[in-house]
Amino acid sequence: MDKERKNIVIIEPSPIVFEGISASIAKRENGYSFFWLENIDEISILQQQKRISIILINPAIIQNRLQEFVKVKNQFPEIYWIGILYSFFDSHILNTLNDTFSITDSISIVIKKINKICKDSTSKLNYNEDLSKREIDVLKLLAKGFSNKEIADKLNISIHTVMSHRKNIMDKTGIRSLPGLTIFAVTKKIITLE
Repeated sequence: MDKERKNIVIIEPSPIVFEGISASIAKRENGYSFFWLENIDEISILQQQKRISIILINPAIIQNRLQEFVKVKNQFPEIYWIGILYSFFDSHILNTLNDTFSITDSISIVIKKINKICKDSTSKLNYNEDLSKREIDVLKLLAKGFSNKEIADKLNISIHTVMSHRKNIMDKTGIRSLPGLTIFAVTKKIITLE
């Protein structure tokens, strides 16, 4: 793993759950620093002080604040969001997260997910060069709001090929949302704001 410590935020109302997860991971892996927040309102302040890599979040916190959560998530497309599942949650809530784990999963499963995310994000520091010319073409059109069918028509390729390029773009950048990809395209000067 990268020698630089990765900052993991756990957004959970229970200090016992925070202590349990952070201590369990820290006992086996020493490359992480943990921070506890009780709600999503404090993310902006913490992100200014520390570069957050991953947020482990109790989906109950966003259940009645879904629109607000999506805005916060889109504001920080570089952060990977993992839900801590205690019970059943509606799929529309879980679909806003990048991944999930169950509170009953073994700590090794959780650590594998976190290590993979950190490894992938470290290896994608030069993702601009990793995107093919065709992936950049697809990204430009995605960022401009075109649908998969419209992109396929414009580039004279199949919808399946567009979806394949879209998946590759998301895998290479680590960004799963369309607003996040748009911000990525603007910051990497793939598109300009007009």
